[in-house]
Parts: sequence; C-alpha cells; structure tokens
Amino acid sequence: MRPCGVEVTSPAPRDLWWEFLGRDDLALATQTPTWLDCLCDAYPLEDASRLYRFSSGRRLLVPMVRRRGGLGRLVREESWPGWGVGGAVVPDGAPDPQQARLVLADLAARPALRVAVRFNPRTPPAESVWEATAPDGFATVERTTYLTDLSAGFDAVWSHGFHPSARQGVRRAERAAVEVTVDRTGGLVPQFQRLHRESVARWAEQQHEPLALARWRQRRDEPPRLLEAVAERFGDGCAVWLASVAGQPAAAIVVLRHGTHAKYWRGAMDRDLAGPVHANQLLHRLALEDACTAGCLVYDMGDARPGSSLARFKENLGARPVASPAYYRERLPLTAADRRLRAAVKRVIGFKDA
Repeated sequence: MRPCGVEVTSPAPRDLWWEFLGRDDLALATQTPTWLDCLCDAYPLEDASRLYRFSSGRRLLVPMVRRRGGLGRLVREESWPGWGVGGAVVPDGAPDPQQARLVLADLAARPALRVAVRFNPRTPPAESVWEATAPDGFATVERTTYLTDLSAGFDAVWSHGFHPSARQGVRRAERAAVEVTVDRTGGLVPQFQRLHRESVARWAEQQHEPLALARWRQRRDEPPRLLEAVAERFGDGCAVWLASVAGQPAAAIVVLRHGTHAKYWRGAMDRDLAGPVHANQLLHRLALEDACTAGCLVYDMGDARPGSSLARFKENLGARPVASPAYYRERLPLTAADRRLRAAVKRVIGFKDA
C-alpha cells in the first residue's frame, strides 16, 4: 500500500528527471537517465524510476531498474547497489525527514522480493536524512566510497592531497616517457577491453580461481556491452585514458563526468608494463587535472575496503573515505542465500580474497 501524503509516477518523465538533475548541485553521473539506459542496454533491465510529489508541492526522483518481463519484474528493484550509486535526485536542497520517510516507506512496500538503494555520498552527513529515517525492515550493508575534493583546484590537490610517494610515482612515469592518450569517442574501448581481460586473468591467479570461472563471473557482472553502451551514450562525458610503454598498452582508466561530478569508473592494466613506471598514478593525475579544468568539484574513486591496498592507493591520490551504505529490504533471504553460495564455492576452489 502506498503511503498517504505522496503521489508517485513510474517511470519518471525524462524531461523532469533532467530538470531535477540541473537543479541538484550534488548529482552524480550514475543518477542520470543516460546511466539507466546503459544498464538497460547491457542487462535485461527496464526503467522503474519513481517520481514523488508531496502534498507541499515538493518533488524528488529516485532512479530505479527492475528485471524485464514476467516474474522477473517481481524479483528485484534497485537504485542501484549492483551497478553503482543511485538514490534520490533532489532539486533545490535536501528533503525534510517526513518526505524521506514517505519515500522509504513507499520503497519498502514495493511488491518485489528485494528492494535496494544507495544514496549520494556527496551529501554532507549533517544534511543526510536517509539513514536516520530508514523504516523497520531495511537492512544495511556498510560501504565506503573514496572522494577527492577538487573545490580548491588541481594545484591544491597535487600539493596537499597527493602523498609524496604518489607525486614521486607520477614524476617517475613522466621521466620514463609514458605516452598517454585520452579519447572521448569510444575509439579506445577495444584497447581497454583487452587490458581488462589481462587483468581478469591476473586476478584469477591471485585469488586461486579457475580462469574460466573468473571470466564467466566478469561477463555476468559487467558484460562487454556495458562499456560500449557507456561510451556511446555518454559521448564526451566518457573519457578513456590509455598509458602506453614503448608503444605497448600498459594501463587504462575510464572516467565519467556529469555536472560537477567526475567518476573514475573502471581500470585495467598489464602489471608487468604499468607497475614499474607507475602508469596508473600518471593517468589519475591527468584525469584529476582534466576534471578540475572542466569545473568538477569532486573526483569519485569508487568503493574500497578501508585499510586495503586499494584504499591506500586512492588515499595517496587525495581521496578521503565517506560512508556510503546500501539499504535493502527482502521478503525472502536472497542476500543471505547468495552469501552462503559464494562462500561454499570459495571453499571448494580455495579462493583467496585479495
């Protein structure tokens, strides 16, 4: 049953969605209709976004997807823990606690077996009303997102954000004449895909995972079509940065941009080529400077486990941890069953967590 005091339209009208994004200074690249369309290109998903109109006249929008067709529509509705951060697009400032309660109550009442949402980590903790108002029945998965503040400009990030070892690594890459190319047309997608396949093979070896299983998981979780769709649909808002050593592709990153938000989305490398010359640090240094030049206020480096080597790499580039939990409500214990299955498979193959 839909909560009283709110009117809901689904899917949300695209013109209003774009209007709201233009009035939400903290909006993310992954909160756009463009991102939703990319997901629907690559997976059997459809638009389930929800527009909320409150009795006061205030409106906000929650991007969501669900499985296409038949009973699949009743399995999951997500915004979108499996595919990045979604959450509410809120024009003209944060909602009040009552409005947040109405939105979460509506999501909790959805007929899907699982409903999940992650809210914008750019929202200052003092202004976030979502965690305080989450209704009974929502469980929490703790996540940490690493954000680099660009508001003071690149010189400040380089001088005060970068760890001395990171600056040294960038200079070493420059002395080694690492060649960097940036493309915003999708032309470097095939090179990225090749490097990514090499990365999957390396991860499989490190984790004691059969290569065929690792490749199957990767195709399931991030099919090649997803990057192709992102490059096509984001246009010049999707930059592929490629570092080459002695003419050979060594490392690549994909950075998305919307408004004041730049997001490091994916990375891949040939460790033997990229590692000794610190190619990844050079790529991020150039992408950070490019984001500053474009007027971005944050460089979003995505999730990492605090204390991990990945987290330290991001912190050395000026990123700072921000709590970014996922909330979910399940009518059946889907998450617990998935965890048990994954744990059982790991035991069988002797999987080693990185």
